[in-house]
Amino acid sequence: MPEVESPAEAASRRALEAMYACLDAGNSFRLEAGAGAGKTYSLIKALRFLIERNKDIFPKRSQQIACITFTNVAKDEIAARTDRSPMVFCETNHAFCWSLISGFQKPLRALIEAMPDWREKIEEVGGSVGTRAIEYSLGHRSIRDHRVFIHHDDVLPLTISLMAHEKFRRMIADRFPIILVDEYQDTDSDWVEAIKAHFLGRPGAPLFGFFGDHWQKIYGGGCGKLEHASVTEIGKEANFRSVKVVVDSLNRMRPELQQFVEDPHAEGQVRVFHTNHWQGQRQKGAHWGGDLPSPDAQATLERVKVTLEQAGWDFSPSHTKILMLTHRLLASQQGYSNLAATFRFNDAFTKKEHDHIAFFVDQLEPACDAFIARRYGAMFEALGGTTPQMRSHSDKTIWHDAMTQLVALREGGTVGQVVEHLRAQRKPRLPDAVEKRERELRDFDKAAGIEMPRVLEELEELRDVAYSEVKALRRYLDGHSPFETKHGVKGAEFENVLVVVGRGWNQYNFGEMLELAGVEAVPAAKEEAFERNRNLFYVACSRPQKRLAILFTQLLSPGAMATLENWFEADAVTPAP
Repeated sequence: MPEVESPAEAASRRALEAMYACLDAGNSFRLEAGAGAGKTYSLIKALRFLIERNKDIFPKRSQQIACITFTNVAKDEIAARTDRSPMVFCETNHAFCWSLISGFQKPLRALIEAMPDWREKIEEVGGSVGTRAIEYSLGHRSIRDHRVFIHHDDVLPLTISLMAHEKFRRMIADRFPIILVDEYQDTDSDWVEAIKAHFLGRPGAPLFGFFGDHWQKIYGGGCGKLEHASVTEIGKEANFRSVKVVVDSLNRMRPELQQFVEDPHAEGQVRVFHTNHWQGQRQKGAHWGGDLPSPDAQATLERVKVTLEQAGWDFSPSHTKILMLTHRLLASQQGYSNLAATFRFNDAFTKKEHDHIAFFVDQLEPACDAFIARRYGAMFEALGGTTPQMRSHSDKTIWHDAMTQLVALREGGTVGQVVEHLRAQRKPRLPDAVEKRERELRDFDKAAGIEMPRVLEELEELRDVAYSEVKALRRYLDGHSPFETKHGVKGAEFENVLVVVGRGWNQYNFGEMLELAGVEAVPAAKEEAFERNRNLFYVACSRPQKRLAILFTQLLSPGAMATLENWFEADAVTPAP
């Protein structure tokens, strides 16, 4: 007797059939796959379909299917699930673009000479890069005797500039007749606009398949919802992750993409706690207004955890994730309170948008870990991949001594002491952006009576923070914690999820988002902020498999409360204990 198809499986099949029809007809498409829909599964099915369909044609023509990913992790997963087929060229966006532009050395040299970020370095070598070879390194922008090393941030602008040339576009189409883009909503918006302008709807252009979900666009710079007259929209109305009670809430939140679950009878739970009944003095200020004081927020969280434990929740890290957007509370939990206080007016440090923090977390800390483990190749790879010339044993000794001193400073020194050590030793070098900001701070004349820019005030405070707090921040950002920000769990899933929603972030006000969700039309001036808040809230609420709870520590308006009761049903919304 044949197995009965589940509602989620039926929805998935319908989406796949629509996708195969586009591939057969040579039509570009966008597969919109909501949380838990199995977006990667659809992408793999598309690749396997195309491999089988073109196995006798593409190899003879030296052609491949391009698959562009947002992360190296995704790249490795896709390569493994397609048996590393030579017909598939799977790379991150930057690596893919470099593979396209690297052969166009002469125009690259001209473009680099015209880029403002290169002006100072080019002047230092006489005003021209000459005939030097252009190479791509994740390290510093640099010009050497025979080579120019471009930065990560240079790759996409250079590619976009070259796309204006017909010869370049023809080369792309000849090499890659089909291009699939994973997590399209997070793909650089300028890059996507260039694709729309130069390829979509044009004869002889590659077929494009875009896989993603514009409701899960939570990173700056991404294109968000991609719309074009020549791109067919396919909605994947499946949810293989969450039980029905959670999916029902997501469907009320997002009625235009209704999802069907795998097991309609599976049990789960949704609880929403608010603190509107709290009688004390709430916090004030543009970013903190209406939120509970930190000690009261912490106490409320603990009471909610007890309530949920009594309802069967297991708060061990393997079963439950606590997602927090009340950042002062999060920082105190994780051991970087002073670091968070330094950036009290913005959240650039948790998103690694601050150059110092990005360097410490993404390069310096992994390099120190590798040095301690005596994995020196991995150390230089973490620092950008360029191994310095070691002409003698003394060169190695100098590096070893500098790193030994650095490791010690990380334990007992301040951020400023670590920076000064790196400035003095240049092993490793500070990135250009960090060096520039440090120079601006040194050169600022406090006696001139001019107000110090906030970025320099933050840097001055940051230098006094114990470097151990940077290490704590890194542990948190790497996920070694039962706590997470909502940004940190995109794509992940957990048995139970408790979302703590509060104020303290300059770009997020979920109370206002809930109000706007209840109006007929969001004002144009607030659309961007609304989508940013709505998407992050959706990502957070769509992580659990069985149980979802949300705690609002901020005061909610009647309009916001009405939205909550609409999305989660009135009996699920109760005062916090």
